[in-house]
Amino acid sequence: MKKTIKIAALALLFSVAAFSCKKNVSDAELTTQSTTVVAAYPGTSVEVKEGVAHLSGTFASQEEKDAAIAALKNVKGVKDVMDMATVEAAASVVETVSAVAPEVQQKVTDAVKDFPAVKVDVVNGELTLTGEVTAEQARKIKMSVDALKVGKVNYNYNVKK
Repeated sequence: MKKTIKIAALALLFSVAAFSCKKNVSDAELTTQSTTVVAAYPGTSVEVKEGVAHLSGTFASQEEKDAAIAALKNVKGVKDVMDMATVEAAASVVETVSAVAPEVQQKVTDAVKDFPAVKVDVVNGELTLTGEVTAEQARKIKMSVDALKVGKVNYNYNVKK
């Protein structure tokens, strides 16, 4: 009987010693390790609270975000990963095409060539004349451009008095 009690006490002592020797990793240490993992992804950060990694920031792609989450789950001591990060929307390439044909713009430019203060541009898909002219010049320009029948033209020049 005494032998059984001694063995039970010894087993209890070893289990308590083994449990107390088990190293608990602090949240600060886990945050440091986790930050090292996500350092490869600019614009992201991680904080560990009670063993749970909270991932935030913006990733360039979903693949990068998934890779970071997988890497965080592999950090020893991290129990779970809370994903609060976003994926940057892909920049869409928009090709702008002028609504005014280059030859039409050239015709109008030729029509106002005698008025060097007047510029011909395409603004919001419409021909736009800008600059500074006299009232007489404005009449001549309008008649010349209207005779070309090029459609809508914005006369945004200043008329001097």
